[in-house]
Amino acid sequence: MTDEHAKPDGGLTAEEQAVLDEIEEQNVDFLRLQFTDILGVVKNVSVPAHQAEKAFTEGIYFDGSSIEGFVRIQESDMRLVPDPDTFAVLPWRNDGDSGAARLICDIVDTDGEPFVGGPRQVLKSVLAEAEEMGYSVSIGPEPEFFLFEKDDDGNATTIPHDNGGYFDLAPKDLASDVRKEIIFTLEEMGFEIEASHHEVAEGQHEINFKYADAPTTADNIATFRAVVRAVAEQHDLHATFMPKPIADINGSGMHSHISLFDEDGNAFADDSDEFNLSETAYQFMGGILNHAPAFTAVTNPTVNSYKRLVPGYEAPIYVAWSDTNRSALVRVPDAAGVSARFEVRSPDPSCNPYLGMASLIAAGLDGIKTGADPGDPVREDIYEFDDAKREEYGIETLPPNLGAAVEELETDEVLQEALGPHTSEKFAEAKSQEFSEYLTQVSQWEEDRYLETF
Repeated sequence: MTDEHAKPDGGLTAEEQAVLDEIEEQNVDFLRLQFTDILGVVKNVSVPAHQAEKAFTEGIYFDGSSIEGFVRIQESDMRLVPDPDTFAVLPWRNDGDSGAARLICDIVDTDGEPFVGGPRQVLKSVLAEAEEMGYSVSIGPEPEFFLFEKDDDGNATTIPHDNGGYFDLAPKDLASDVRKEIIFTLEEMGFEIEASHHEVAEGQHEINFKYADAPTTADNIATFRAVVRAVAEQHDLHATFMPKPIADINGSGMHSHISLFDEDGNAFADDSDEFNLSETAYQFMGGILNHAPAFTAVTNPTVNSYKRLVPGYEAPIYVAWSDTNRSALVRVPDAAGVSARFEVRSPDPSCNPYLGMASLIAAGLDGIKTGADPGDPVREDIYEFDDAKREEYGIETLPPNLGAAVEELETDEVLQEALGPHTSEKFAEAKSQEFSEYLTQVSQWEEDRYLETF
């Protein structure tokens, strides 16, 4: 094994032994060893709790060729190595189920080397670069989701569970009790919840949890999606993080608040600046704006993502920054000191959280390296600009569809290097195929529009 996974005298670390002790104290019978594939879908291998020590010391073998975007059949043997810091007892269980807990895993190959195509490893590699530059990264996400009714056969519909609107209370917000249960469940698993509320669209909700270092945040997003779905299922509802499940209403985003810290504190903070931001913050923001067309393929990775990224629904499609309006890609909230930060508004909750965070951070770090200039803030409503005025302001738009976004990603050397040759190639290949399949489909809109007209 590599040093990263080495054990003292072949035994357990103190953190790993603490997990074994808690497994016994909590009467845990099964462990779910979790990881994500290249698309961000959570996978898990369930093992009896008595296998925990073996999982820590040797890893648990699995067939990597069966996982989207990993390896070919002739190089399929891989191992899951649990991260003891991610241990959490699962608060929900079906009738008759034994106690279960989860551990999020890193992936190593048969030589004990970290698998370069593992999404968690990609993020760690980008963060290692940040550390070399003297920074750690904190991210606070705001994932949105919909709660829908099920039909008589238990299948998901697009019928909203309630008819509430932004910040509404019961009785319009029928899901307030469901949200409370989601929050209680998350807190049992170690989350610190900052706020929750009904969002703009009927059936749409947002729960914000406290910012953390980037790996923890990515782990938390994956856990958050699993908890929301599990609690919704207990209420005979379907929770979806699909970015735009219903036409003509707001879609679901995952606005991400970012800040860097160095040995002196928040590297984004400068109280003498009009927006309380340092030169480092502006350079990082410049990198975000410069690489936005390319990282959009990763932060908005589905065909459906681009049904959200259209004018008129509070979606940030314009590559600009502002302190006052939400039509810009980057917004600077009124915060100073340790809270100084800015918000990237384009990501959506369907993205792979590890690759999405890695892409944003790599873009920003490149801005620091190159001294990128984000330009002046745009305080007017960009949605009301015509093409000539946008050109005058030098404002570009995000790619209009997944195919165009993948093309941008494939030509962006910074993001290609950040993702690594394995992940960038496999990701682009999967997404190009997805877009090609989409282009051959005939939608209900097309049938309604053309079938009897021509």
